[in-house]
Amino acid sequence: MDKELMKQVAGQEAVKYIKDGMTVGLGTGSTVKYLLDALGKRVAKEGLRIIGVPTSNRSAKRARDLGIDVKSIDDVDHIDLTVDGADQIDENFQGIKGGGVAHLREKIVAINSKKNIWIVDKTKMAKNLGSFPLPLEVTPYGSTHLFKRLDDMGYQPQFRTNAKGGHVLTHADNYIIDLKMHSIEHPHELEQILNNLTGIVEHGLFLDMVNTVIVGNENGSKTYQAR
Repeated sequence: MDKELMKQVAGQEAVKYIKDGMTVGLGTGSTVKYLLDALGKRVAKEGLRIIGVPTSNRSAKRARDLGIDVKSIDDVDHIDLTVDGADQIDENFQGIKGGGVAHLREKIVAINSKKNIWIVDKTKMAKNLGSFPLPLEVTPYGSTHLFKRLDDMGYQPQFRTNAKGGHVLTHADNYIIDLKMHSIEHPHELEQILNNLTGIVEHGLFLDMVNTVIVGNENGSKTYQAR
């Protein structure tokens, strides 16, 4: 089974957790696309009624195109469940997100959800975090000084740039710095360090946050209960 089929299987499995009347956080990324497609089919065929709270403009557009009612997080009083992808998950079900530049919104939605499900293909699972670069959303003002501080700390920072060489911008017009650390053995310690650095709006460490992980593999999917 190729990678795209693994993503599709994971996305389709996650739809089973979504019930009529729920308010559902809708994540961002290539695996979530398959979730939205499957969810749209249920809306059309079963008359499933949900409210979707998207974590990115592209997820919002996709959901609307599929007939899913969409609202901003500030227009709902609760979120029953959020389903999102992840860029890397370690053996303790800690995660890195932000490859799609949406981790600030993703974290806001996740921490306000009663339950979180991550859907990934098996290549996203790892012993330790870090081989996938850790994204930081940072303010443009002072970003070069923050970059130098991160470099001095040995975190191997790199500004994320587009094809024209300009800065990749987030939804809030901030920059992204990726930390190419290769291995993060103590993610909670790193989280505290990053939380104390002025200029970082939000980092891509998602720790102690997920309840269920659905992993697409050659045999279909496997579901893990994280906490």
